Amino acid sequence: MEVEGLSLAHPTIPSEEDLIESFGEDLTLRDLGEEAKRHYLTYVRIASSFLGRRGKDLLDLQDLNILREFLTYLKRNRRVSTATAHHYLSALSSFCDFLVLEGYLPANPIPAFRKRYLPNRRASRNASRRKVISAEEMGRLISSVLSPRDKAILTLLAKTGVRRGELASIDVDDIDWEGGCINLKPKRKRTNRLVFLDEESLRVLRSWVTARDSYLQDQEERALFVGEPGTRLCTHSVYQIVTKHAGRLGIHDSESKDIEGRFTPHCFRHWFTTMLRRGGMRRELIQELRGDSRKDAIDIYDHIDPEELQREYLRCIPALGL
Repeated sequence: MEVEGLSLAHPTIPSEEDLIESFGEDLTLRDLGEEAKRHYLTYVRIASSFLGRRGKDLLDLQDLNILREFLTYLKRNRRVSTATAHHYLSALSSFCDFLVLEGYLPANPIPAFRKRYLPNRRASRNASRRKVISAEEMGRLISSVLSPRDKAILTLLAKTGVRRGELASIDVDDIDWEGGCINLKPKRKRTNRLVFLDEESLRVLRSWVTARDSYLQDQEERALFVGEPGTRLCTHSVYQIVTKHAGRLGIHDSESKDIEGRFTPHCFRHWFTTMLRRGGMRRELIQELRGDSRKDAIDIYDHIDPEELQREYLRCIPALGL
């Protein structure tokens, strides 16, 4: 397609697959996680396939009528949820930003389109409605798990509040057994990479590490959590493990359309935050443990002592009787 009125920096426009491959390299350079990168490229390829069936290409994304047709296709033919449609448009927006940077598009049309047709309705009430179980219920959930790997996964999610991508990327060597902490891999969403462990967390984790060798096919594998092939567990597997055990205890309903009816890995992050707050931890310390950025001017000058943070963590995190 020719872009009218646009002076391209390139003499020719690459093929769609070359554009997508270059976009993938761009995502890697931006340090996007492998799971997010895979989803972005999948969504862009689905859009490319949709456009190709209509004799169009990815540069036609600047046409609002084409975008309307694609959104209709997602909702009616692929029957995606509003949340998933948001994910598609996030990927396409990032792709269009890349095309603008490379000189293939004059502007990114996605933000204005998304604002009109998919307004962000993730109201704060939805966050507060996410299921938060009691400490006793959390203890029963984790204690009911027989698999040492799955028990360790649920324990770490509850006791550290890490995201599933952060959990999946942990290596055995990241654990400081003597210091009672884990040094997480760098992630775009996370500021503080240090998370702490209490005694029962360390005990559950040691049991898994002892059993871990039976899962391995390659003794050089350093991933803390591995699956049946003996390779690093993916984030989707973490989701399946959590919902399987939560469903067995009746606290997760995969068919529920209400966010309160589902118990997913993200619920552990809500639980972790809520329990620390109920335990009397100061807000800025909770933010630090969660890895949230603190943006107020005073935060730039307020340096939190890791030893103080660990003491407060051990004081406030509830024991689960594991």
